[in-house]
Amino acid sequence: MRCPNPTEMDYNYNPLNKLSFSPCLNSVFRLNLSNSLKLIGFMRKSVFAAIIVISGIINISAQNTFEFLRMDLSPRAAALGGSFSANQDDPDVIFYNPAGIKELSATPVSFSFTKHLMDINFASFSMSKEFENIGRFGAAVRYANYGTFTKADEYANKTGEYSVNEVALVVGYADRFDENFNYGANIKFIHSAISEYSSSAIALDFGLQYYFPEENISIALSALHLGTQLSSYIETKEDLPLDITLGVSYKLKHLPLKGYLDFHRLNEKSDGFAERFKYFTAGAEFQISKVLTLRLGYENQKRKELKIDDFSGLAGFNLGVGVTIKSYQFNYAYSSLGEIGAIHRIGIATSF
Repeated sequence: MRCPNPTEMDYNYNPLNKLSFSPCLNSVFRLNLSNSLKLIGFMRKSVFAAIIVISGIINISAQNTFEFLRMDLSPRAAALGGSFSANQDDPDVIFYNPAGIKELSATPVSFSFTKHLMDINFASFSMSKEFENIGRFGAAVRYANYGTFTKADEYANKTGEYSVNEVALVVGYADRFDENFNYGANIKFIHSAISEYSSSAIALDFGLQYYFPEENISIALSALHLGTQLSSYIETKEDLPLDITLGVSYKLKHLPLKGYLDFHRLNEKSDGFAERFKYFTAGAEFQISKVLTLRLGYENQKRKELKIDDFSGLAGFNLGVGVTIKSYQFNYAYSSLGEIGAIHRIGIATSF
């Protein structure tokens, strides 16, 4: 049985499934019928619109829980298509590869807000600090709120309202094997609640980064969300969304352009060798001036999953801009979901 995971990263959108509830709602629906408990009701807006949104932003066939961990919350990372495992200059890299925080300086802090579809919202916070002769420690939070739902009994009589939310608390550490070789690890506590049901988990992230200074190339390897549920919504415990990612970044020597490429979910089963790399993402960052940076990103699998008939629109493409004023950087990202709509992210980062 599934838990509530209406997040961006696993769409598997199929227009034929528009009238299907999310797996989580189905699980609670069936559980409540069998035990004569209260039903999970409908969203306070139109039932039809809610079903389309939820079906469109989750992976119906996935067998993982806490899928919100896959969501790109950083506007900079999202604008690059989520290709961020080889980053070394942003505190939000702690969500993608904990080894990346080692190259940060001073005490960087970042906050972001994501406006998803309807009344679904996300937020994140990250920071890190270097301790001499010990290493760099980081801390981060990611939060998801899916809005307000209406409770109903088995006769469809409204009995009240409830909210659905999820949170992950992260503590990380990074240091060097040698001058250009960094390693890092996170431990995180995850909690999810839907009405009177709740679930919690604990997980680890591991990461490596190696930098080739003469070539301006960084390569990265990370394993994210390796853990287990401590408690489940119902009797059956589910797997966390393990993600093994291989990434690379390259900065051109004579142009203010940096490219990123990540291969996500390499641990998942595939029909062939080439299929194993279908979750690749790519991004480019062009620094026009000290003040203005433009970003473009592409997500291969998302574009395929959001395709309706022969039309994809801009699904899978991401655009972003960064504006630096003194010690503050303001970031914005636009992510197209094709026919479904779009996601907007804003963020601010600074250093102390």
